[in-house]
Amino acid sequence: MTSVVTVTGAEGFIGSHLVEALVRSGAKVRAMVLYNSFNSWGWLDQLAPEILGEVEVMLGDVRDAVSVRACMQGAQTVYHLAALIAIPYSYQAPYSYVQTNVVGTLNVLEAARELQTPRVVHTSTSEVYGTARQVPIRESHPLQAQSPYAASKVGADKLAESYHLSFGLPVVTLRPFNTYGPRQSARAVIPAIISQIAAREKVIKVGSLLPTRDFNYVADTARSFLAVGTAQAEKVIGHTFNTGTGVEVSVGDLIGTIAEVMGRRVEIEQDDRRLRPEASEVMRLVSDSSELRRATGWAPQHPLHDGLERTSRWFLDRANLAHYRTDMYAV
Repeated sequence: MTSVVTVTGAEGFIGSHLVEALVRSGAKVRAMVLYNSFNSWGWLDQLAPEILGEVEVMLGDVRDAVSVRACMQGAQTVYHLAALIAIPYSYQAPYSYVQTNVVGTLNVLEAARELQTPRVVHTSTSEVYGTARQVPIRESHPLQAQSPYAASKVGADKLAESYHLSFGLPVVTLRPFNTYGPRQSARAVIPAIISQIAAREKVIKVGSLLPTRDFNYVADTARSFLAVGTAQAEKVIGHTFNTGTGVEVSVGDLIGTIAEVMGRRVEIEQDDRRLRPEASEVMRLVSDSSELRRATGWAPQHPLHDGLERTSRWFLDRANLAHYRTDMYAV
């Protein structure tokens, strides 16, 4: 009998790619989608019919313990991705980040404890490290919350850790570095740049050119979720794993690479609205993912140039680009 897996935040960028990968792996997927009155399933609506036809979609809200429990009933593995993730908006609405990211995670953990769920894969973020004190960043690096978003994710991570230590809950935490690819919001730097170029904007508006990031293509990130979701329990349960490429790229160099991939010459303009408060900007992130490789055998398969080519082709499709307002700053 095929086991059931639940994915919270299934309608989002990484969530939709994970759902697709899980279906292709043969899993029976239950996708938890945030309730809305438009009957929209987010990016799940863009999946091929033969993929979406294998998915059980359930509307709910991670802030509501009852709907969380219903979506997790009978699941062998729960991939918890539901979160508010936009850093700029967390400056404006920090309370909502605590409710979704902290309380929502608590609801998932408590439901898993009650239901005796065999495995919970909790999603963290490289933002919890703040600006790197040592590089590459290992999982033992100090946690530094430089934004309300990062603080909410540190809180969620510590809840997951506490439920493992206090109740023996079989939790594994995956900490993705900067994931990119098709279907990503233009609030992130790569789709912001690519979508503006694809729309033939004359001037490409960006924030600071100085921060460095470790960019991981979304198919590789999805594979890392599957890796920790299916690995032998004793190798992963109770542990936190970074997932990234180990390659450090500045935003300035990234723009040049994207322009090269897309065959365009670009003019750059700094947009002050896209700048973080100085002390809140995370200047340097680069992953050491050796623990994940040792525990599961996972390794990235898409170098940056290849991933950018795949992503730019998706955005150059007019039907896809129509989802984006390239003349506006996406908070």
